[in-house]
Amino acid sequence: MEERQLTCIGCPMGCQVTVTIDQGEVKTVTGNTCKRGEIYARKEVVDPTRIVTSTVRVTGGTEPVVSCKTASDIPKGKIFDCCRELAKVEVAAPIKIGDVLLENVCGTGVDIVATRDLPVA
Repeated sequence: MEERQLTCIGCPMGCQVTVTIDQGEVKTVTGNTCKRGEIYARKEVVDPTRIVTSTVRVTGGTEPVVSCKTASDIPKGKIFDCCRELAKVEVAAPIKIGDVLLENVCGTGVDIVATRDLPVA
């Protein structure tokens, strides 16, 4: 049996959570003060995911880059692949918040979307 110590990021409390795992299955979660803590801890030890935030290059805009993020979380192991793909992307202004800048990043089924408006220069 294995125990993992986590700091929960499910809410602002930042509880110190202990997860007991037996043969890849979560047996217990302790230390959380809310239900979100248990949900976070179970997912984190079995299938960790993250939202990725970054920027992509822009042509013809008032700024050289626009901020962006994954529309939902992606597997933690795909983060660096995602960043390498974003480094290759260049989009044309104008850009509106929520515009899809890159579809299905790294085969995850998740799109990269703009997080701000960027007008034409």
